[in-house]
Amino acid sequence: MSLSSRHAALELFEHHRQTLERAVQAIAERGHWSAYPENIKQYPQEKVQGAEAGFQALMGRHFQLQGPAAVARAGAEHSPYGFDLGITYDQYDAEVLLERMSQAMPSWRDLGPQGRLGACLEILARLNDLSAEMAHAVMHTTGQGYMMAFQAGGPHAQDRGLEALAYASRGMAEVPDAARWSKPVGKQTLVLDKQWHVVGRGLSLVVACATFPTWNTYPALFASLATGNPVLIKAHPAAILPVAITVQVAQQVLAQLGLDPALVSLVVDTVEAPVSQVLALDPRVKLVDFTGSSTFGNWLENNARQAQVFTEKAGVNSVIIDSIANLKAATGNLALSLSLYSGQMCTTPQTFYVPRTGITAGDSHLSFDEVCQALAQAVEGFLGDNDRACGVLGAIQSLATFERVDACRDLGEILLDSQTRVHPQFPQARVRTPLLLKVDAGQRDAFAEERFGPISFIVATDSTEHSLQLAGEVIKQKGAMTLGVYSTDDAVIERAEQLALDVAVALSINFDGGLLVNQSAAFSDFHATGGNPAANASITDAAFVARRFVVVQNRRHATLAGE
Repeated sequence: MSLSSRHAALELFEHHRQTLERAVQAIAERGHWSAYPENIKQYPQEKVQGAEAGFQALMGRHFQLQGPAAVARAGAEHSPYGFDLGITYDQYDAEVLLERMSQAMPSWRDLGPQGRLGACLEILARLNDLSAEMAHAVMHTTGQGYMMAFQAGGPHAQDRGLEALAYASRGMAEVPDAARWSKPVGKQTLVLDKQWHVVGRGLSLVVACATFPTWNTYPALFASLATGNPVLIKAHPAAILPVAITVQVAQQVLAQLGLDPALVSLVVDTVEAPVSQVLALDPRVKLVDFTGSSTFGNWLENNARQAQVFTEKAGVNSVIIDSIANLKAATGNLALSLSLYSGQMCTTPQTFYVPRTGITAGDSHLSFDEVCQALAQAVEGFLGDNDRACGVLGAIQSLATFERVDACRDLGEILLDSQTRVHPQFPQARVRTPLLLKVDAGQRDAFAEERFGPISFIVATDSTEHSLQLAGEVIKQKGAMTLGVYSTDDAVIERAEQLALDVAVALSINFDGGLLVNQSAAFSDFHATGGNPAANASITDAAFVARRFVVVQNRRHATLAGE
């Protein structure tokens, strides 16, 4: 690393210092704050209007990144809206790439905490500038509707990356650069000069997912990078483009600082020839982040022993309905929760527990079947306008999820059947409305497994206490990202709060307005707890970042004045 590189990186740190300091303040206060506007109208409209043309210009071409000599090309992305992207990406010899990244690590380390943070903050700023174009890339790889793709794939993801930088900044700042140590021993005093250095653990492998390739990737990317670790992002074969754009921006910043751009690299594989397992076991890889199935997440935890492994896996998100103050408001809220992105969020509620004797709703008593009918009608009514429905539902990301909806029809009594819809702009899009099934508490094989996609169950239980018990047992065994409760009884709410503590899951109470149980706000909400089988880490807390670096010291006898 040259002095000019360090100087340029420190200039970036000073340029973005105010943003970082505000982010550090935000993670301590946990109130609402965002560095990057989520309202598309706050972005230069010429960029917003030209973003689709920018996306179109990428299609059918080779996407160029920096790295060693390519050994092949790959890429077979198909938009869930019904067309091929036709983009290819370089594939590298893994040994050559990993060795190059390892050799570049000392220069990245020697940039120092502030230099690395400065580079990362500049990467985020440039990504924010590309938010409108990124939205098209996210939309046509994940199936998210455009506005959701803009927000979740752009500013919300960037906020999550900045949140990780805030924790990294705070954690590294706790390590002083140097200190003089003295200890009286008899008639003499021992005096040492000590220095401490934050050192990354090694190469960081981030295995990106298909549904949220930026939102779920940026925390790990920036947490690892800021703490001194080169980052290798293994894109999902169905959602490469958003990751490739991210890597391209990072490489541009690194190159302009005079550093090896391969410090952040992209790995592209195929469904037929996956490489994640091989990379995860390489002794140079010391950090692994993964979002996806429990099967592979558990494999990583059990086998990548040389690395710190962070996983977000499957879970059974639950809602306990005991009593409701405003039925229309509550069911309307839940209808949006079930419909948003066709249930393809890891936080979407799947299993609803309702006493078979019914509930109190306002001044009325509703039977179990009336509760079922109310929720089904709310979903059906919300999706009544096809154009609005398609904007909220988006498209089904994978064919496997699309087929799962049909395969689950026989798991219970159909309360609301899933419909295919014709998207007004993309007639070939895979669009499905939610499937809502009625089951009994004894049918655990149906409702106690994650059924990823627009599939939900209303479970008839013996009582609210039984609902709480069942939810706790399922979450303890299968995990969950979210738990919701509806009750007008303080004692029930208190019991739900205790359950949430017992099984370590985030709890949302009586949501009936504009906030959804699905949503997780950067700088305020901890996404997952790491305390149940759905995830072994939280995005983002101090532990998510601090485990990515070590502190190395040196010490020597001090040279005192007059010696």
